[in-house]
Amino acid sequence: MSEYRTVFGSLNHYEKGGVEVIEDNPKHYVFSNLFEVASKSKPYEKICVGKNLKYVIEAVRAEGNSPWFSASHDEAALCMDGEVEVHFVKPEQQLVPDTKEGSVKINGEPKGQKMGWVRVRRGHMALLPKGSAYQFRSPKPGVLLIQTIQGDHTVECWADICQTA
Repeated sequence: MSEYRTVFGSLNHYEKGGVEVIEDNPKHYVFSNLFEVASKSKPYEKICVGKNLKYVIEAVRAEGNSPWFSASHDEAALCMDGEVEVHFVKPEQQLVPDTKEGSVKINGEPKGQKMGWVRVRRGHMALLPKGSAYQFRSPKPGVLLIQTIQGDHTVECWADICQTA
């Protein structure tokens, strides 16, 4: 029996990996490395690394303070590397129309009641509740995976991030 060893990657140390294609074209498959994607991204740029209809998984390089965001639906942030604080505000008024999908960037700090904050580390997930405003804060570079609906800030760059040969 073969022996397998699981190795967890990080922003500073990862192996690209790949898909072994047998009698087919690798362009028919999606494979990218979220740590590689985050290492080449700007802080808080939301790069789509997985998609199912309108639902997406975004790889995000967490570094410094993000802008404030809000969404008309629940989202979730899974910390894959580093340590990130997520700060929450319950806005005085609705920031995003119910019909708007994806996260929306808020200009400045939203007015409203502070709801507290959550610190996530590798493997921890934070819920980003519908209608709340949230901001990520990370003193050192880290990586988040955001589960959401595709929106104006979702960047699709499949040709740049996926295995093609």
